[in-house]
Amino acid sequence: MSQKTAQEIRLKQRPVGMPGPADFELATVSVNEPGAGEVQVRNLWMSVDPYMRGRMVDRRSYVPPFQVGEVLQGGAVGEVVESNDDNFAPGDHVLSMNGWREWYVAPAKGLTKVDGQAAPLQAYLGALGMPGMTAYAGLLRIGEPKDGETVFVSAASGAVGAIVCQIAKLKGCRVVASVGSERKAAWLGDDLGIDAVINYKSCGNLMRALRAIAPDGVDVYFENVGGEHLRAALDAMNPFGRIVMCGMISGYNDTEPRPGPPNLFNMIGKNLRMQGFIVTQLWDMYPDFVKDMSAWIAAGEIRWQETVATGIENAPNAFMQLFTGDNFGKMLVKLGA
Repeated sequence: MSQKTAQEIRLKQRPVGMPGPADFELATVSVNEPGAGEVQVRNLWMSVDPYMRGRMVDRRSYVPPFQVGEVLQGGAVGEVVESNDDNFAPGDHVLSMNGWREWYVAPAKGLTKVDGQAAPLQAYLGALGMPGMTAYAGLLRIGEPKDGETVFVSAASGAVGAIVCQIAKLKGCRVVASVGSERKAAWLGDDLGIDAVINYKSCGNLMRALRAIAPDGVDVYFENVGGEHLRAALDAMNPFGRIVMCGMISGYNDTEPRPGPPNLFNMIGKNLRMQGFIVTQLWDMYPDFVKDMSAWIAAGEIRWQETVATGIENAPNAFMQLFTGDNFGKMLVKLGA
């Protein structure tokens, strides 16, 4: 039997500022036969996510950094081709953190079987996966939205933001959102029924624009961007508002720290609560997330957009698009036929 080969993406060097093609390398590797308790998987879909940028920096964090010269990691959905484990059979679809590669062999105990009939396979990397869980747990546990309150969401058409917007609507909130293009704004307003949307790139002054679309103030801010968005939110927040710190993508490629928002004192005067979170620390909510999200998707109450690149060789460019705003919705790489 001839030895299978496959391609994978490795970190060639640590990026300084915005990642570029020179920071990645495409390598060809042999694919082993599975040993006892292992399965051989052909990846069909992989995810690229903003948090991966932090893992390219050699520093202590909540997750170890990627190592130079080694294959990168990330969410992926694949098909079992060979199995030496009784719980998996060829043809099963599995979720793993073995992305950035076309094939792999791994212990079966580290994989999660998923149902390709219940939802599109790539949904397990989006609405039914880590982004959806991040939106659900962050908004409900930390934001604590109440019926009739106003929720402001930045990066609102993205993999996390769009789900936050829709869950907030399902909870009876008025939702205002910020995006970076008229196309994204139209989708949120016309298709999803979001109450008001700002195009932050053309609005002139974000703080004034937010005040105009949220004249009664903001009760919950779901933070995905940072910078001017956080400043605008601090200005618009109502007393006892909650700020959910999920991400600050505007600063991920900075080479020098930015100054903090000049109106941070509003935290005191308005009795605000600002809390960051890592989704794995809220995993007790996962069973409820799966139940609720599955029901919402089946009822057509949760929808999303996808931007799809094809081929492992295009994964680095797909990743870089996260920081230019070229993607619309969840950024995915399709690997299988």
